Amino acid sequence: SLCQYGLEHVETWGPATGGNLWRTTGDISDNWRSMSDIGFDRQIGLDKYAAPGHWNDPDMLEIGNGGMSDVEYRTHMSLWSLLGAPLLAGNDVRNMSQATHDILCNREVIAIDQDKAGHQATRVAKEGDKEVWARPLADGDWAVGLFNRGEVASTITANWSDLKLSGKHKVRDLWKHEDRGTSEGSFPAEVPAHGVVLVRIAG
Repeated sequence: SLCQYGLEHVETWGPATGGNLWRTTGDISDNWRSMSDIGFDRQIGLDKYAAPGHWNDPDMLEIGNGGMSDVEYRTHMSLWSLLGAPLLAGNDVRNMSQATHDILCNREVIAIDQDKAGHQATRVAKEGDKEVWARPLADGDWAVGLFNRGEVASTITANWSDLKLSGKHKVRDLWKHEDRGTSEGSFPAEVPAHGVVLVRIAG
């Protein structure tokens, strides 16, 4: 694990030194502004450096430390998993709420992070504070995050054309642990402020 705080373009030479992961930014703080800046804005263009055994590291998870809401912490966990980031719990795991436990231990979300293909998500759509990030998975499915960085709830749509898909596909909500039926062409969802709807779309 190389910690250069994202300096000197460590992602371009880290693998040659035997590094398995490297920090892509300075230290994260337990607040929405820090997490969203690091997770969304500073990861653009780094996907080409991610592969099995070679991971971009946007710093530890702040989930459960109290500076953000559970809605924001689900956004945090979703984004880090889509990025294929190391999931390093930064809270006191000996003493945490059930909500924190459920966020950190969501097996369906962890499976996205741990997908063996090792692809890092990219932002495939952006309209103001609404962003869609997507990651192709080893079995042909897609993991897609519909993110609302704004201050009010909003409808966000994942379009199949952005995923190079067509036709009808089954959709599963990974936080609600429920199937959302079959959608054709797109999948719209109401997303709370600072929130996410994370889905797995059958390939």
